Amino acid sequence: MLYLVLSIFCSVTVGVLFKIARKNIRSTTQIVASNYVFALILCYFSFQPDFTELQSDAPWFIYLALGVLLPTVFLFLVASIKHMGIVKTDAAQRLSLFIPILAAWLLFKEDFSVIKIIAFLIGFPALLLILAKPSENTKNKWKYPVVVFIGFGVIDILFKQIASYTTLPYTTSLFFVFGIAMSIMFLVVAYEIVLRKVKFDLKSILFGALVGIVNFGNILFYLKAHQEFSQNPSTVFAGMNMGVIIIGSVVGVLVFKEKLSNWNYLGLLFALLAIVLIAVSQTV
Repeated sequence: MLYLVLSIFCSVTVGVLFKIARKNIRSTTQIVASNYVFALILCYFSFQPDFTELQSDAPWFIYLALGVLLPTVFLFLVASIKHMGIVKTDAAQRLSLFIPILAAWLLFKEDFSVIKIIAFLIGFPALLLILAKPSENTKNKWKYPVVVFIGFGVIDILFKQIASYTTLPYTTSLFFVFGIAMSIMFLVVAYEIVLRKVKFDLKSILFGALVGIVNFGNILFYLKAHQEFSQNPSTVFAGMNMGVIIIGSVVGVLVFKEKLSNWNYLGLLFALLAIVLIAVSQTV
């Protein structure tokens, strides 16, 4: 259970760090680029990826797609935290699990139980209620959490496709994805520095290192939690998603004084119920 708690803590901490960074850090792109540098280093030393097993038929297109999507959606995640807060962003990210489940039904012809259908009927209204505009907001930036919702859903589908490629260890594939994401962000940072005259900011790099360590910790502890609960993966699934929504909501409301309407709170309640139903559906 310790690994699951640590994974939840790391996931929420990423949001907290970006909430803090919005007033103190100059370059978001440099933070994200630095994040992938340190995540890649930690991935190498923690998982010892085996490059000798790499073959030409490896899913390079999926690696490339993930390498582009990860930093892109990460930047939208940062914008969503800035404009909509931790509570709504974490909830949107966790509810994105419905996209791969829907894809499994429509694209991969997986059988859909009544419980899953009920979960969907609850989950999508939950998202709408969570993203409902508070009365004091004069400019609703709902598009950011919507992109987070869709983006992380697509990313989850692609990672599941990588997991099905058993010739290469999953952690080795993860190393290549991080490497591509880092290269993409290097190009973005170089463009900003050379053409847009954005200054190199050491504070952003150091902050990105902290984000990278925490972000990698989230992945490492999540994988270890699945190993610990190998006979009951639904425990990790439900615990992770519900834990992030609950802890993220508490931190957002109590620490950062984020304003939520009664409709938002109802949406969070529906989201938790939908996640419980999805977890239950995995065991019956």
